[in-house]
Amino acid sequence: MFSSELKKGSVELLILSLLQHEPHHGYEIGKLIEARSGGRLQFNISSLYPILARMEKRGWVRGRWVEKAGERRRRYYELTKRGEEALEDQQEKWVAFAAAVNQVIGLSHA
Repeated sequence: MFSSELKKGSVELLILSLLQHEPHHGYEIGKLIEARSGGRLQFNISSLYPILARMEKRGWVRGRWVEKAGERRRRYYELTKRGEEALEDQQEKWVAFAAAVNQVIGLSHA
């Protein structure tokens, strides 16, 4: 398992990336992160909601309530134009950060 500090620094990037192609609700976002990381990244689902609220306040995501027959009401989040810009910025920063770390620890061939 990875440290909570390392995960905290990347959670917004993970959420933005998941919302890039389609809307998801909070529980689904947590499960997708866990599944796509092969179980190596796990978040307490309740900790994702304050992050989603903060991202919504920044204008990166837009939430809307959806009710489906036989299911409880869920808030689905989708990426906004501002969120797409934030995703692109964070991806660039992540690639640069990972390259710098790899260089320092000797995993880079550059």
